[in-house]
Amino acid sequence: MLAKLTSKNQITIPKKIIEQIPGVKYFDMELKDGTVILKPLQFYDTSLERIRSKMKKLGLNENAVSEAVKWARSK
Repeated sequence: MLAKLTSKNQITIPKKIIEQIPGVKYFDMELKDGTVILKPLQFYDTSLERIRSKMKKLGLNENAVSEAVKWARSK
């Protein structure tokens, strides 16, 4: 499908493509070997209080989170 770059450096994503990814408003974009890649991103609205409540319910504390991050970074 053809997409045209406007004078304001904008591109419209063709309707046939956008219809296949409903609800997506943001994309991660990268240039790889001369090819532009758009990856749809989904964001979830949540509050810090809901996160803290879930952590408390699961028996997690600040140390557990730090330990998990440390573990993930070691992989």
